[in-house]
Amino acid sequence: MIKKMLFLGALAIFSVGCKSPKPITQQAPKPEKNKSDLKEYSQVITSEAKSDEGLFTTHFVGDKLYFEIPVNLFDKDMLLVSRIAGIPSGFGGGYVNAGSKVNEQVVRWVKRNGNIDMKVISFENQSDEESPIYKSVQANNFFPILFSTEIKTWSKDSCSVVIDASGLFENEVDAINGISANLRKRYKVKKLDKSRSYIESANSYPENIEIKHVMTYEADSPPERDQAGTISMLLNQSMILLPENKMQPRLADPRVGWFTINKYDYNSEELKADDYEIIRRWQLVPKDIEAYKRGELVEPVDPIVYYLDPATPEKWRPYFKQGIEDWNVAFEAAGFKNAIIAKDPPSKEEDPEFSPEDVRYSVVRYVASTTRNAVGPSVTDPRTGEIIESDIIWYHNHLRSYRNRFMIEAGAQNPNARTLNTPEAEIGEMMRMVIAHEVGHALGLPHNMKASSAYPTDSLRSAEFTQKYGLTPSIMDYARVNYVAQPGDDGVRYIRMMGPYDLYAINWGYRYLPEANSAREEKETLDKWILEKAGDPVYEFGNGYSGADPQSQRESLGDDQVKASAYGIANLKKVVPNLVEWTSKDGYGYDDLAEVYRELGYMWRGYISHVITNVGGVYETRKTADQSGLVYEPVPEKIQKQAVEFLNKEAFTTPDWMLNQKLLGRIDASEAIDRIQGFQSKALENLLEKDRLKRMVLNNEMNANDTYTVTEMMKDIREGVFSELYNSQETDAYRRNLQRSFVDVAASYLNELEERKNDEVLKSDIMALMRGELNKLRSDLSKRKNSVNHELTRYHWKDLIARIDLATGTDA
Repeated sequence: MIKKMLFLGALAIFSVGCKSPKPITQQAPKPEKNKSDLKEYSQVITSEAKSDEGLFTTHFVGDKLYFEIPVNLFDKDMLLVSRIAGIPSGFGGGYVNAGSKVNEQVVRWVKRNGNIDMKVISFENQSDEESPIYKSVQANNFFPILFSTEIKTWSKDSCSVVIDASGLFENEVDAINGISANLRKRYKVKKLDKSRSYIESANSYPENIEIKHVMTYEADSPPERDQAGTISMLLNQSMILLPENKMQPRLADPRVGWFTINKYDYNSEELKADDYEIIRRWQLVPKDIEAYKRGELVEPVDPIVYYLDPATPEKWRPYFKQGIEDWNVAFEAAGFKNAIIAKDPPSKEEDPEFSPEDVRYSVVRYVASTTRNAVGPSVTDPRTGEIIESDIIWYHNHLRSYRNRFMIEAGAQNPNARTLNTPEAEIGEMMRMVIAHEVGHALGLPHNMKASSAYPTDSLRSAEFTQKYGLTPSIMDYARVNYVAQPGDDGVRYIRMMGPYDLYAINWGYRYLPEANSAREEKETLDKWILEKAGDPVYEFGNGYSGADPQSQRESLGDDQVKASAYGIANLKKVVPNLVEWTSKDGYGYDDLAEVYRELGYMWRGYISHVITNVGGVYETRKTADQSGLVYEPVPEKIQKQAVEFLNKEAFTTPDWMLNQKLLGRIDASEAIDRIQGFQSKALENLLEKDRLKRMVLNNEMNANDTYTVTEMMKDIREGVFSELYNSQETDAYRRNLQRSFVDVAASYLNELEERKNDEVLKSDIMALMRGELNKLRSDLSKRKNSVNHELTRYHWKDLIARIDLATGTDA
């Protein structure tokens, strides 16, 4: 009853006179069937129809799905969001989960004589409707038709048309398809099997329609062998009515991290189409604007409300609520109080038709799944950037990720981490901060991987500092556990929390500016706020995507990656001997031990990677033309040399501490050893990858007097990796594998010359560098190949000579 009342209220807005709005594009008239030529309404929508009223009414008649669309919804902007609701095991290699978004596009239902078309609308290219160029923009951005069907009948009051919408969901429509082109190729998908594809459900709400449909594809190589040569998946299509009253957009600035939408303005005074971005954010307007202007905290007209999923376990609900409402501190910095509210799911008595599918409700969904993740997606109006709705997804097995990480990274320092039954206070705090992180995404904030580098590394060993400032200035950084803290650093904080950058970013994006009548008028104020914080690393932003800035990396802590990784590895060395005791349980095997040990190896690999990024690294400080100083600066020579010294010691030396026989004797030792060898080889390949070498060559030319040259780096690595050769010592299996990797990586560049695979590399100094290094190494091997009595070592060095000869085309 509540839902129908709300539906009727929403419909009243559009139904005065039942007149269809004037079409945006006038078309030449064509003959159209008279309404009398169509079937009667009762002949199409029979007494057996299962109907649901809402934005427009859906009807199931047998296996057909009909939409009854009010004429006043023609030419209205609706957002069509396509998601995967159910997938087979192993689909996408574990990188695609239920809830993953496939596509998001604006559509309009348009009447074309006796047909109804669904058109895809773009707002990327814009122009003032009164401008002469407007017609050209329209003509050069003609909207495609996604779906078209005949009108089957009219409602009795002639206020709605009825169409058969089955074909949109039962046929393969690329724009809402759940299988990407790459996955089609990977699984050798042949075609859609219509006999096993069908519409499962259709639900209508006051502001959205939700359709679930099963799509079954014939495939020669499905993700799991037992899938009978098919891939079946459940898709969810959401059709959401966009607001009539458009929010004023806010221009994005790359110096402050926000999810954005690209735009092109053809009315720009620039001698080109002005490309710009707007940020994604909820619309918050103060109830009392005058009080807001006076600096008082004011509640918003429409606060952001998140409901907990009814499936959320009672014990975790307080932590989820705290994680949501933690953001009120940031919104207070923007002048709002009670801006975000967490609520328990309503009872049947409070709201008998409450549904997480209803776009009016944003929900933190608790999903019973083995997926170890949490995500914070949102639905955004592409016209203005207004976030309309959001569903945070917590997958149950994400608890496992944090349980393991806490043991691995804090077990050496914190007694509470030395168990797989992590105490509720600790695991609850971790869940709280994960939810806060995902809510941050849903508020419009992307990852800020640069934030953690604002704090001195050793400050993370201070109880006073970490309890006040946390591990990083932003909850949006990946800095989950304090691995820098050492045994004896009593009272330190181990779990991340919200920081000053988060308050700054929310104020910048959500502060209501009543005096500004356009996004352009806001820019001066927004720029002023950025310049006030310029030069303070606490307020800098970096997404970490470039891979070149060592200060902008996931899971990194502190401003000194070499020192932080040294602390982290020191802790791992203390954890490994205790893992059997900490993970064992009477009457059970060693699966948990194997899992934690495997993930410990990944942590070690991550610490090594943090250090590698300093070599040939470039610091990025985002600036505009009115700010002094450079945007890109190479990492100082001293730091790069320290990084290579660290790598020779911790990455390229056999990690005996990982080869704990008490531990390996209880799991698959050969797999563990192969993994360690793989980590070392991958670290070397990463260090010698082409983009890093190109940056070092460029830096040599631009900063000749204060640069760690690429030839110095290669010499230091070669002498480290082949230290046994230069010290007349025998090599073990790990070192032999690493030394072969060095030759293979260098040789792979020369192979590109023969195969003409990469002109960019062929024309660079990398070819000469690698040829020179191989020739130097060959000379050294030839001189010293018989300097040890260890026969396998001598064979190994002679084999390397043969490999180098093959790569360089040298006659033996």
